[in-house]
Amino acid sequence: MPDQNDVIPIYLFLGFLEAGKTKFIQETLEDKRFNKGEKTLLLICEEGVEEYDISRMPKKNIITHVIDDKSEFTMENFTKLLKESGAERIVVEYNGMWLMDDFYKAMPDETTIAQVMYFVDATTFSNYNANMRSLVVDKLNVAEMVIFNRFSEKFDPNEYHKIVRGVSRRAEIVYEYTDGRVAYDDIEDPLPFDVEADEITIEDKDFALWYRDIMEEPAKYDGKIMHFKALTAKNDKFPENTFAVGRHIMTCCVEDIQYCWLAAQVDDGNEPANKTWINVSGRISVQKHKLYRGKGPLLLVSSVEKAVAPEQPVATFY
Repeated sequence: MPDQNDVIPIYLFLGFLEAGKTKFIQETLEDKRFNKGEKTLLLICEEGVEEYDISRMPKKNIITHVIDDKSEFTMENFTKLLKESGAERIVVEYNGMWLMDDFYKAMPDETTIAQVMYFVDATTFSNYNANMRSLVVDKLNVAEMVIFNRFSEKFDPNEYHKIVRGVSRRAEIVYEYTDGRVAYDDIEDPLPFDVEADEITIEDKDFALWYRDIMEEPAKYDGKIMHFKALTAKNDKFPENTFAVGRHIMTCCVEDIQYCWLAAQVDDGNEPANKTWINVSGRISVQKHKLYRGKGPLLLVSSVEKAVAPEQPVATFY
């Protein structure tokens, strides 16, 4: 592994064609606060109407490279470009039709994600969300900031907010109006249960929201007693007295349904059978665990009872 001081940051800009990525990247590289002369590799994974103008940038230490074909976006090619450029940082205008998993697989070992911004044309967002929902969700899942540009008074921020929050509670949301105004989303999203309570019961309909919240911010559940219904899972790689409790969750469509779980541990060896619905209670302990490859929420089980499957076995955010 490379030394931490040698890790090369990647600034990742997401969005569909003509969403405003090029304009923002151009303005960013024109900003003296960002462009102080660091040798920068600018990877362009799709070319729209706007083009980059290096002459307008305060420092010209920019190496551009266009990748038109997804088959060329491999770790081998990415690493080669990085070494040939001698870049100290990487700026990527990513193709909105390519999946994020493909990007992460292509990242050279000596790189790390520094920032992820998702640019959205507010005038076409509803259409993309309706017809290419899986690609929209794919980007919302990783974005730290979502910028809705070309926003106008006729648009209801609540509708855009709801779509983003249905996927991510972490992403900051920004609305850039056509008249030049910029507004930051401050709509509150109270959880449907009291996260401040020492003991919390999760209703079946709220499981997806709770699961996303505890995986994003496990520390706020540390030490709390939880009660919820879950489907068990276990395989031979699990440590003794440990099993998984979770639900199948659908983020956007049937194709993306997956079993989402957290580790559970019993002291008496009385583990429930595999693939069994249970009502489970226990205390959350955030700690390093083999199943998380680092820290995660471990449920220290205090009671288990067999249960019938919920009316809607697959949990959703809506």
